[in-house]
Amino acid sequence: MYNNGNITSGGYYYASPNEMQMPVYTQTPLQQPAKVKKEKGGFGRFCKRVLLSACLGLCFGLCAGAGLYAVGKSTGFFEKLEAVYNTPIESDVQTTPTPTVESVDNMAPVVNTTNITAVTSDVSDMVEEVMPAMVSIVNTYTERYSYFGQTVEREAGSSGSGIIVGENETEILIATNYHVVEDADELTVNFIDGTEARAIIKGTDQDMDLAVIAVSFNDLSLETREAITIAKLGDSDSLKLGEPVVAIGNALGYGQSVTGGWISALDREVELEDGSTGTFIQTDAAINPGNSGGALLNVNGEVIGINSNKIGGAIIDGIGYAIPISAAQPILEDLMLRETRNKVDEANMGYLGIVPESVTAEAAQIYGMPQGVFVSRVDEGTPAAEGGILQGDIITKFDGIKLLYANDLREMLEYYAAGETVEIQIMRIENGEWRERTLEIVLGSRPLANR
Repeated sequence: MYNNGNITSGGYYYASPNEMQMPVYTQTPLQQPAKVKKEKGGFGRFCKRVLLSACLGLCFGLCAGAGLYAVGKSTGFFEKLEAVYNTPIESDVQTTPTPTVESVDNMAPVVNTTNITAVTSDVSDMVEEVMPAMVSIVNTYTERYSYFGQTVEREAGSSGSGIIVGENETEILIATNYHVVEDADELTVNFIDGTEARAIIKGTDQDMDLAVIAVSFNDLSLETREAITIAKLGDSDSLKLGEPVVAIGNALGYGQSVTGGWISALDREVELEDGSTGTFIQTDAAINPGNSGGALLNVNGEVIGINSNKIGGAIIDGIGYAIPISAAQPILEDLMLRETRNKVDEANMGYLGIVPESVTAEAAQIYGMPQGVFVSRVDEGTPAAEGGILQGDIITKFDGIKLLYANDLREMLEYYAAGETVEIQIMRIENGEWRERTLEIVLGSRPLANR
């Protein structure tokens, strides 16, 4: 605004350009500067709020605690809680006071192992009790191969495992896999005390990959007979997924070793080398070459499976298979009752007079044929011809023993002498259907050309 030629702006005064004096600053009476109230900072307000929240929380906690205490006293909750804490804690592992031993005169004792009802990381006591029933097996056989058109033979060997499952008046009986003793020229069994003895095949079931071999008491010292025990067989039908198991066997031929794991699967169907399908226990316990024929045990030391490294072919790490003992036991009991036979020398070996061929599981399924040994030819004047065997027949059993392959029949004849009478079970087509017949054949002497 203007005032007497001078200019004022706001509360400040400016002299006219003609005045040579310093500017004088004045304030108009009507524009007094407003007083500004200085507020306190934000940190103070924050502290007040925190303090207020803490007080409210404390009050709420005290009220809630008082309420809960009143409810607890009225319902007797505190007395029940005190009783629980004062109750003694029971052990996770229950055991019988002492293992019991059942024995028969001149026979190895049967040990009933400690009953463990919980999973523990230490199974050393159980393993110590069952180990005397475990054996290692060495199979010495003749390996044949072609070299520039010539058949070359050489001695070879393989290792496996076995389980002492019984005995009779004259011998110890050992269960194992058929493929462990297949084509054996000689079998050697190593026992817990480090001694070894010769064994002979008592019976086999190639279809189930099972065998029973026998060791004569005459080949065992008194100390060895006292050191060994008979394994206790369990019930594989009662197994559950996730149940802990222990595998014992002659892994890689180095001697007995112990591995542990779980039941990974039950009733696992696996295709075998011959195309057939079997049902097995699957476990992640390591089952390596040499473990075949060894025991798969539960934590009570009972055999619940017979391990087989052969099942499943090239198996991925962490997957192993065992034959369920509930399926194997009836077969083993039958094999244990067989007559123990030694191989007959070649000059006295029995003879049938047929040309045998194998009927595989695949061929049997495709053509609707029984599996066994197909008779592709019967020579005239031979024991087979005189006994009633015809071309086209399929031999399924020899002296009560099931046959699957032509080689099975050849091996069986190695244990029978000329002049013995054997029962041979065949399947024959009659009126378009396969019918079973049983024939009695008197074995003859092998021609010199076939020896």
